Amino acid sequence: QQSSNGPVKKSMREKAVERRNVNKEHNSNFKAGYIPIDEDRLHKTGLRGRKGNLAICVIVLLFILAVINLIITLVIWAVIRIGPNGCDSMEFHESGLLRFKQVSDMGVIHPLYKSTVGGRRNEDLVITGNNQPIVFQQGTTKLSVEKDKTSITSDIGMEFVDPRTQNTLFSTDYETHEFHLPNGVKILNVQKASTERITSNATSDLNIKVDGRAIVRGNEGVFITGKTIEFRMGGNMELKAENSIILNGTVMVSPSRLPSSSYGEQFSNGNWLRFKLCMCADGTLFKVQVTGHNMGCQTSVNPCGATH
Repeated sequence: QQSSNGPVKKSMREKAVERRNVNKEHNSNFKAGYIPIDEDRLHKTGLRGRKGNLAICVIVLLFILAVINLIITLVIWAVIRIGPNGCDSMEFHESGLLRFKQVSDMGVIHPLYKSTVGGRRNEDLVITGNNQPIVFQQGTTKLSVEKDKTSITSDIGMEFVDPRTQNTLFSTDYETHEFHLPNGVKILNVQKASTERITSNATSDLNIKVDGRAIVRGNEGVFITGKTIEFRMGGNMELKAENSIILNGTVMVSPSRLPSSSYGEQFSNGNWLRFKLCMCADGTLFKVQVTGHNMGCQTSVNPCGATH
């Protein structure tokens, strides 16, 4: 209510009655402030659609990784035997040394550059292959230990060095070391050897033995010297030279090993010819065709002249 002088003031009683009526109406009206809205149009929380599928894939992947991690942990614990006191089968040192403390079963090992494999000072290092050769290989150099032989193959040569004194025991580098056999080694078995000289000491004989065929070849000649030189062979001996072959000294030929013929056999045969081996005073050898019994070394052309 308003008047010309402004709004009419209500009394305290009127204000209290009005306030009580409003509160009564509000308390009895349960739909006050309610607006009916479709639930599909409301904002939804959580992961739905592609985000939900991606979350499921991540959870499955984490589960698989956890299972793999568990398997690896069990393998490490059972095989390497890692416990509270360390590893029972091997030791790792700050210097890079890996020490095995028990029998280990392994296949192919790839060591680092210039690695060393060794054992304890007072114990043997035993390496066993199950029906397979044991092969140590670094680049083109290969060491193969088999049941009946041990072979070393290298394109750059090999050298055996004492790890304590660093002395070279055996080396194939002829430019810096002579090809000396180690102490205690009496026999060197090779299929092919290329060297400038083969010698023995003054009190021992030098014996070269082969099962098949032996070929001694020199680019600048072959010189064989010794107190006594002896050749023994089951087949033929062939000496080839571009210029001449000089036998300086006492040459002995065993006639028991030379071919012989019966007394009554004819000397002139159309299939083959016989020659007699003769020697000059200076050691020059020459041959004379045999035409009859008890024939000497006479020939029309004397090879023992000054020009020969």
